[in-house]
Amino acid sequence: MTTRGAPGIRGRLGELCYSSGLLHSLQRVRAWWQRDLRILAYHRVMPLPDPDTYEFDLELISTPPAEFREQMLRIKRYFRPMRLTDIVAALDAGEALPPDTVAVTFDDGYDDNYRIAAPILDEVGVPATFFVSTGHIDSGRPYAYDWLVHMILLTRAERLVLPELGIDIALPSVRAQRRRIAGNVLLRMKWLDAFGQSAMIARLEAEWDMPSAQARPVDCRPMTWAQAREMESAGLEFGSHGVHHRMLARLPQDEMVREIRESKATLDRELRNPAILMSYPVGGDRAYNDAVVDATRNAGFQLACSYVCGTNAEPSENRYSLYRLPVESNMGPGWFAAMLALPQLMSYPTAAHQATGPAGQPCSP
Repeated sequence: MTTRGAPGIRGRLGELCYSSGLLHSLQRVRAWWQRDLRILAYHRVMPLPDPDTYEFDLELISTPPAEFREQMLRIKRYFRPMRLTDIVAALDAGEALPPDTVAVTFDDGYDDNYRIAAPILDEVGVPATFFVSTGHIDSGRPYAYDWLVHMILLTRAERLVLPELGIDIALPSVRAQRRRIAGNVLLRMKWLDAFGQSAMIARLEAEWDMPSAQARPVDCRPMTWAQAREMESAGLEFGSHGVHHRMLARLPQDEMVREIRESKATLDRELRNPAILMSYPVGGDRAYNDAVVDATRNAGFQLACSYVCGTNAEPSENRYSLYRLPVESNMGPGWFAAMLALPQLMSYPTAAHQATGPAGQPCSP
């Protein structure tokens, strides 16, 4: 699988601390003077496929199963894993969170969350929250951004023409080159409003005769409501990731409010526990704003996560825009352990999601 860059000087220092055995001692020292909430952000847990044959977005694969299990074992041994709903209860009561509190979260709702991640979480005994896009679970249709990558990788068209983005280029035959083009399109399209993004993808589906409505690809499949109910019965919890995975701040006000409210209504109808948790789709600094936060609060959600890189020193102050630490597939055990123990040393920004960096600073463009 392609990598997205080495951890850099600070990251290598963190890996050195891990290999030398100093990391846990440094973590304990840090816990004396900083009690910040760490929230890990995952998307998919699955074996790393061959990039030359895999037909979807590699960047959404957070980690392979064996590494995920090791990561959960580390959290169980060295940290205080907590459910986000329990964190809500503590914030409501004005209680301080325990030192080294960690919450594990997933975005989107791929079915490998059910098939692979959930059994590992159950085995190790770590709670987690799954933020799902309810419209995709309702329909079973693939996620739009992932389908866009799929189309660019497989289309027989000779050129990619996107006047919305000022793109008109020849499509190479080499899949790795097409992946780079698809990644650039994903970044640039997030400057469009949400309806513009949907219209652009729908136009390509029609022009290239690759309709997502008729697709049921094994490698890009949402979980079902029956699977979600089984996971909930096992102690895992669910929150909203919108209905159609649209950037909420890029929607008209009435449509944005409807997207938030309908996602909650669906979750409340399909699952046993009321939905009080939200994760803003895409989640970077252009994906949500004050109006989105207000609509989220007014809909009855009690806590929300962004995709901004960082930890939360005072979670009560930004409980509707909590920072998270993205987990990426090119993180080795040392990199992951160092990021979790010393996040200011080497939290990892993800350009693919247009997130922002520690303390809300911009990540890679």
